[in-house]
Amino acid sequence: MNFEYFIAGRIAIKSERTFSKLIVRIAIAGVMLSLAVMILSIAIIKGFKTEIQDKVRGYLGDIQITRYDLNNSFEHSPFILDRETEKMLKNNPDVEYYYPFATKPGILSANNEIEGINFKGIDKSYKWDYIKQHIISGTIIDFSDSTAAMQELLISKYTANRLKLKTGDDFIMYFVQNQLRPRKFKIVGIYDIGVEDIDKGFVLGNLNIIKRLNNWKANEIGGVEIRIKDFSRLKPISDHIYESLPRSLRSYSIEENFPNIFTWLGLLDVNTKVLLILMLIVGVINMITALLIMILEKTNMIGMLKSFGASNWSIMKIFLYNAAYLIGIGLLLGNILGLGLGFLQQSTHIFKLNQASYFLAYAPIEFHFIDVLLLNIVTVVVCLAVLIIPSLLVSKVSPLKAIRFK
Repeated sequence: MNFEYFIAGRIAIKSERTFSKLIVRIAIAGVMLSLAVMILSIAIIKGFKTEIQDKVRGYLGDIQITRYDLNNSFEHSPFILDRETEKMLKNNPDVEYYYPFATKPGILSANNEIEGINFKGIDKSYKWDYIKQHIISGTIIDFSDSTAAMQELLISKYTANRLKLKTGDDFIMYFVQNQLRPRKFKIVGIYDIGVEDIDKGFVLGNLNIIKRLNNWKANEIGGVEIRIKDFSRLKPISDHIYESLPRSLRSYSIEENFPNIFTWLGLLDVNTKVLLILMLIVGVINMITALLIMILEKTNMIGMLKSFGASNWSIMKIFLYNAAYLIGIGLLLGNILGLGLGFLQQSTHIFKLNQASYFLAYAPIEFHFIDVLLLNIVTVVVCLAVLIIPSLLVSKVSPLKAIRFK
C-alpha cells in the first residue's frame, strides 16, 4: 500500500478539521467557480463567433468577385463570367457553391417615410437556406413565375419597422441613376438577420431588375458570391481564388468587407484569455491558502512522521495528494455547474442580450469536448505545480518543535 496516499486519505476523509474546514470548503468553491467560469467563457465566445459569422456569411457569402475598377460606389460595374473562371469555381474542392448578384442604390418610399437602401439582385441559383431560417413573416421570392418575381421583394424587420410596412404591402422604390427611376414592388417576406449593418443596408430582389435598369446584356452580372466549406481557411482560399482570377476581376473576403465586425470578434479572444488567466489565478490562490492552513494545522503530525523516519518529500506528497483530492472535488463540481448552466442556456435561452448591441437576442453556447478536457487538465497541472512551492514548508518543520507545538 502507498504510505503517502493512505495518510492523505485519512486526512481528507476521516480527519476532524477545525479552522481549516472552512478554508478547505472555500478552496473547493474557488476551484469550482473558476472552472465553471472558464468553461462558460470559452463556450460563449465560441458561440458568439459562430453565430455572428454565420449571420454575415449567410447573407453575403464568404468571398465576393467583382470587376476590377476604380468604382467606389455601392453599384458594381458589370462583367461576364468567363468560362475559365467558372470552371475554376466549379472544380475548386474548397467551394461549396456560388451564385451571381448585383447591387444598386435606391430610395424606399412608403407611409410618408423614406429610407436609403441597397437593392441586392439575385437569381434562381441563390441558396435560400439561411434566409428561410430568419424569415419572420411571409415567404421567399418565387422565381418560377418570372413576371411575379420582377415585383417581389424581401426586406428586413428593421426596414419594415422604419417604414411601417408588413408582408403583402406595396410601395415605390426609386433607383438612383441620372434621374430617379421609380418601380413598384410587393413585400413577399420580412427577415431579421440581427446585424444592423446588413438589416438596414439591403433588400433582396430579382437580378433581372438591375439588368433592365442598367441596360446590361443577359449574361452580365455585378459580381459572384462564394460560400466555402471550411471558414477557418478563409484567407488561404480567398488568396488562391484571387490569384486564379483574370486581371479584369478582383476578389475580397467577408473579413475585408466587414472589418469592424471581425476585428471585434478578434478582441473577444483577447478578453477571453485575460479572463481565463484571472480565473486560474483565483483557483490557485485558494488552493495555496488551503494547503498552507492544512500544513500549519498538521504540524504535530509532520513532527511525528519525521521522528519515525519519514522524508520531507514523502510528507510533501501526503499534502499534495490531499490537495489533488480537493482539486478533484472542485473540478467535478465545476464541470457540473459550468456544463449545467451551458446546457440550460442552450435549451431555454434564459439569458437574453440586447440584439442592437450584440447582434444576438440571447447568449449563445457552443461546447467542444476538447476545450472542456484541456481546461480540466490545465487546471490540475497548474494547481499541483504551483502547490509544490508552499509544500516545501514541510522541510522547515523541526520534529522536536513540531511535537511540542499545540
